[in-house]
Amino acid sequence: MKKILIAVGALGVMSFTTNQLINTWQLSQAINDVQDLQEWMQEDINNGRLDESIGSDYLQTLQEAEYRMIEYIEANRIVTN
Repeated sequence: MKKILIAVGALGVMSFTTNQLINTWQLSQAINDVQDLQEWMQEDINNGRLDESIGSDYLQTLQEAEYRMIEYIEANRIVTN
């Protein structure tokens, strides 16, 4: 009985850790995607492909999304690599 409890406990810990690593990776990728979009938007504004007033609204929204994701990571003490 003791061996079964240990095995079940170990599987539960491994399952939780794996899910947390996947979620951490997904959050890290989402932040990178938002940062890429910010860079591209700024380039489009600088090159005249996008109106500055519209682009600045888009950039502000992307910055807020990035900030919220970073706040979530810090609040939950998630480590990203």
